[in-house]
Amino acid sequence: MNVKTQRSARTKIAYTDEPLGEVQLIPDFLPSPAELAFREEGVKVTLALSKKSVDFFKSEASKHHTQYQRMIRKLLDSYVDAQAVAPSEKRRTR
Repeated sequence: MNVKTQRSARTKIAYTDEPLGEVQLIPDFLPSPAELAFREEGVKVTLALSKKSVDFFKSEASKHHTQYQRMIRKLLDSYVDAQAVAPSEKRRTR
């Protein structure tokens, strides 16, 4: 670290009451700790996939240090979540 940019723990920071400017609130999109700890029941299935699909997921999983089966499972779960429409909305679209 450069001596000029190094701060000691005793150096005080001077804060000001300047306006923040335009502030944009972002909706909370993070899952709750309970949702993170929840693990859905798994069902084993045998599924034949194309070689190019498996190769793609294996390559991407390797880049992101995860399992390709997990990526495929999350993709399918995302699709199901997107297709699951509230019953009242289903009636409106028909």
